[in-house]
Amino acid sequence: MMYQAYQAHSDLMWPLRALARTALPMLQHPGHVWSGLGMHRKLVAALHTLSLSEITHKRPAFGIGQIEVDGKTVEVVEEAVHVAPFATLLRFAKPGAPAQPRVLVVAPMSGHFATLLRDTVRTMLVDHDVYITDWHNARDVPLSAGRFGLDEYTAYLIDFLAVMGPGAHLMAICQPCVSALSAVALMSEDDHPATPASLTLMAGPIDCRINPTAVNELAVTRPIDWFEKNLVSVVPWRFAGGGRRVYPGFMQLTAFVSMNRDRHVAAFKDYYANLAMADAERAGDVEHTRTFYEEYFAVSDLPADFYLETVRLVFQEYALPKGELMFRGRRIDPSAIRRTALLTVEGERDDICAVGQTLAAQDLCSKLRPYLRTHHVQPGAGHYGVFSGSRWKRHIYPLVRDTIHAAG
Repeated sequence: MMYQAYQAHSDLMWPLRALARTALPMLQHPGHVWSGLGMHRKLVAALHTLSLSEITHKRPAFGIGQIEVDGKTVEVVEEAVHVAPFATLLRFAKPGAPAQPRVLVVAPMSGHFATLLRDTVRTMLVDHDVYITDWHNARDVPLSAGRFGLDEYTAYLIDFLAVMGPGAHLMAICQPCVSALSAVALMSEDDHPATPASLTLMAGPIDCRINPTAVNELAVTRPIDWFEKNLVSVVPWRFAGGGRRVYPGFMQLTAFVSMNRDRHVAAFKDYYANLAMADAERAGDVEHTRTFYEEYFAVSDLPADFYLETVRLVFQEYALPKGELMFRGRRIDPSAIRRTALLTVEGERDDICAVGQTLAAQDLCSKLRPYLRTHHVQPGAGHYGVFSGSRWKRHIYPLVRDTIHAAG
């Protein structure tokens, strides 16, 4: 009933939001009779704020139409290289550009879309041929597509690397670091021709026993049955994925917002106030807030099997670092990795994946020679600062680039 209740509330709000979207163009017309009045500015600001607060379920556009490389403008074209039921292997092609190292960026399946890594991709595009795992919203995937759990997630990475071919590189951000490490271990053990030349793990929960955060502690306060009973719901039949069990994206968003409730409330108050004042000097702040929340409030449902298996195996049982993680009957053995260069990156102030949790991958890859291992802790960086923002661009990205280029 949880999903149905949410959808009923969303349906009730739709007429009001539709009215706001319809009224705004008329109210903002320079010739409107109220134009310039304080009351008019406040009304327009209120309607904009109402529109911004809407939760959506469609992936925003990446919007990377071009980039600057050595002072020259280079066109970027999105190509769906391989389409599977739960994800698309998306390439950001640069027609006419010289050959560059191919990199698969593994986006987290954590309640938001892969577009959350837009800044990461834009930065990587300067020196690389970038692909990304563009995960589909589970509520749009029909039941006929079957289950999707942690095994399937790992299998998708292996399949996508196979499509890309030999010599590619793998970069995982946050939650998928466990599956990325598992995929490379399996491919190394099988001597798979598409085993990546390098593996970069950024702010990922390889071993959550180390410096547990509030997120880690929350995961062990309840048995897995509690998570299934209270956080898993069924997609309404009106959608393509009707009947599929999911961890709803709006639930994850609620959890994220509640962690920093006061900050989000203040952001919306400032957004309204800045619009109502119509201060040109604050236009940048208004645009920044609008862009952030349009992305933040675009949510994606997670398949229930994947969500529950991740909570249980990664956050409760610590299966990978304990040598107990299985893939379709096979034990995951990171010591099988012998030729793939490994870079692990952490943020000093990461309150989601603490320092030491990603570093644990270095010990698990015990047969990897020292010259193929690199670890970096970025001073002052929080979780998102590891893969976006100024610290990512100035300090972390050069390490990622150098590791990839050195690995060939």
